[in-house]
Amino acid sequence: MDKTRATLVWRDIPGLEETSFTEPDQWRKKWFIQNSNSSRSGSRYEFACISVAEKREEKEFSPTSAQLVKHPLVFVALVPKDAALFAAGAIAGAAAKTVTAPLDRIKLLMQTHGLRAGQEGAKKAIGFIEAFTLIGKEEGIKGYWKGNLPQVIRIIPYSAAQLFAYETYKKLFRGKDGDLSVIGRLAAGACAGMTSTFVTYPLDVLRLRLAVEPGYKTMSEVALNMLREEGVASFYNGLGPSLIGIAPYIAVNFCVFDLVKKALPEKYQNRTETSMATALISATIATLTCYPLDTVRRQMQMRGTPYKTIFDAIPGIVARDGWLGLYRGFVPNALKTLPNSSIRLTTFDSVKRLITASEKELQKIMEENRKKRDQTGNCTL
Repeated sequence: MDKTRATLVWRDIPGLEETSFTEPDQWRKKWFIQNSNSSRSGSRYEFACISVAEKREEKEFSPTSAQLVKHPLVFVALVPKDAALFAAGAIAGAAAKTVTAPLDRIKLLMQTHGLRAGQEGAKKAIGFIEAFTLIGKEEGIKGYWKGNLPQVIRIIPYSAAQLFAYETYKKLFRGKDGDLSVIGRLAAGACAGMTSTFVTYPLDVLRLRLAVEPGYKTMSEVALNMLREEGVASFYNGLGPSLIGIAPYIAVNFCVFDLVKKALPEKYQNRTETSMATALISATIATLTCYPLDTVRRQMQMRGTPYKTIFDAIPGIVARDGWLGLYRGFVPNALKTLPNSSIRLTTFDSVKRLITASEKELQKIMEENRKKRDQTGNCTL
């Protein structure tokens, strides 16, 4: 058996462009150059080609059981990267939503109280303290977490879809030089936000109905009632403003987070407190910019809403509650943003660093095993 291994050596070729061809004669048009100074036919080829053999399996170099026990971090490298990121995003999102559920419930009540009050003949606006007291008085401690289960169920696919889509779109929007511009980051974030929102939107509507409408105890009860009385289309009420609202929010949030971290000195970039502070800054900027659209979509999701489009919802809210009505619930939402975004983005950053460290550890062990195998082979010759 031939035990020799191929070695790949490369060097820069000035002016060489990376090109791929799908048609047989495309390379001739690109690289066949007429040379008037040539003494023969006046033609020459100016191109380089590289062929890389398929990487063979190296199971014999994989870590042994003893090595895995000694280096448990290697277990992370053995898990598919996408699966590791999916699990991290799901756990972080679920934890963040559960911790901030009371603030989210208060925000929803403040956002939709004006519309509900119009139906009930009560006063139009409700403040933070009043909403907090009202929930505790009418529903008790459990009321602050009402609707949290469907939100946790929703956040698992939502986080996974959003983080995976963001990484995918960043690759698509990279320039020819491999760099990602600010516009590219914004576009990647916007597309990722819309993708995850569209996939999980019905769960968001169910969560809102369960949180603010009395008489419902389970998500399935809400879903069956919506199907019976309002039809399938009711699960997508307010989708337009949701997509319009989430696109700039995620675009600004992710873009600012990436750019601020990138601008910091390298020694600070991988620190946990840096990720938390950067996440807070990016989330605050994004929330201030996009919060009115969130209020619009919440009111469009309500049963009996008079609003059909974003263009009649905004003037309708302003006419009833003033411009301040577009920012109802902003305070609890802003308070919720700090732990929510910090936990989520910091966890994602930490997992990426953990994966990188585990991959290096795995390569180190495999290289040690390879050297041992080579030494053993040399001794037997």
